[in-house]
Amino acid sequence: MNVTLDKTGNVTGVLTISLVEEDYQAEVKKQLSHLNRTRPLKGFRPGHVPAALLKKQYGGAVTAEVVDEVVSRELTKYIRDNNLDLLGEPMLSKDTKVDLVNEKDFSFKFDLGFAPEFELKLDKRVKVPYYNIEVSQEMIDKQNEAYMKRFGTQVPGEVSTEDALLRGSLTELNEDGTAKEDGIKVERTIISPKYQKDEDEKAKLIGLKVADEVTINPYKGAGGNITELASMLAVDKDKADVKSYFTFKVDEILVNKDAEMGQELYDMVLGKDVAKSEEEYLAKIKEMLAGQLKSDSNYRFTIDAETVLKKKVGDLELPDEFLKRYLLSTNKETDAAKIEEEYPRTREEIVWQLIKEKIAKAYDVKIEKEDQMRLARIFAAQQFAQYGIGNVPDETLDRYAGELMENKDYAREITRRAFEDKVFATIRDNVSLTEKSVSVEEFNKLYEEK
Repeated sequence: MNVTLDKTGNVTGVLTISLVEEDYQAEVKKQLSHLNRTRPLKGFRPGHVPAALLKKQYGGAVTAEVVDEVVSRELTKYIRDNNLDLLGEPMLSKDTKVDLVNEKDFSFKFDLGFAPEFELKLDKRVKVPYYNIEVSQEMIDKQNEAYMKRFGTQVPGEVSTEDALLRGSLTELNEDGTAKEDGIKVERTIISPKYQKDEDEKAKLIGLKVADEVTINPYKGAGGNITELASMLAVDKDKADVKSYFTFKVDEILVNKDAEMGQELYDMVLGKDVAKSEEEYLAKIKEMLAGQLKSDSNYRFTIDAETVLKKKVGDLELPDEFLKRYLLSTNKETDAAKIEEEYPRTREEIVWQLIKEKIAKAYDVKIEKEDQMRLARIFAAQQFAQYGIGNVPDETLDRYAGELMENKDYAREITRRAFEDKVFATIRDNVSLTEKSVSVEEFNKLYEEK
């Protein structure tokens, strides 16, 4: 057997694996002998099929399988032993022609794409912008108002507003506006102006008082949603496709009353006794907002760091044509035109991945279990928050984080994120941050710039 590597460019090469019959024949005989014992031909006892007949029956398939295994093994071994830094996977060259039936010696050629060699040193001469977003009083006030509404209550109201709930009765009407004798009558139903799909119908329900009557069209208000209509009209879904007008008589109006500033609100927002005065409460809101904005600042840092380091590295040479061919072979749902269209973006992603891997290797970045669990806890807390559950006990977060790590998809994403976090932390520790305080408006404008 002979394995050779020929570089065809700075980042491309061809690996040739040449086999003669002696390289694989012993394994072929071993496999045929196994088949003789386990799958004898009809009319023969196990182990007594003539070798020539066995070879005629199974020889071609067994030879192909053995040769494939030998080639794959030698390919992997050569790459490992020679520490080849490849992009993608080796691909069988288009000019490789193998005749397993008529030939005994074979030559397999594999196209290779190599990662480019480049230097990257992080030091304090490398400057990356870092934007600290200021928490304004307006932001604090708006967040507090949102909490007051969220933890507010519904109380009887004199006049209906968009956010009100109206309780009352519905009576189906004839086309002339009179009550339909055998029509639908609902003694008690609930309607919210806020969720009316039709603006005209919504307008009819705002500004009403108790005992007022108004003509509405539930079908228009629900946007034809049969499920909503069935609930409003208290009928089965198969009887809810009703387009008639109805008289709606208001029996009760419930409006939202914001929560009042005080210990009860502080505890609902922050947890019991975290804040014991309005000053402490508002300071905690500012702290929470600052934490949220810090995440935005850190995300922006990742964008700017990528830009700065790509510029520092310069234009890297990649095996572009090889990579396009590889991407096409691994994605059966696309075509060459689509690969060509998307390749510039893909190329940028590959370059950035190479830079991150260079940093990880240079600074011995490793992902430990505690890194994964830290991030898994954040994922868990975010999922609880989606359901409006905050202040989750640590033991609950730990348990749920462990369950997330048992899911392969979550574990893969968490590990990827943990790696990114540690790489960016390494970048921050080794470059100079050009810090600047900006308002939210100024920060958002950064994304409008090219």
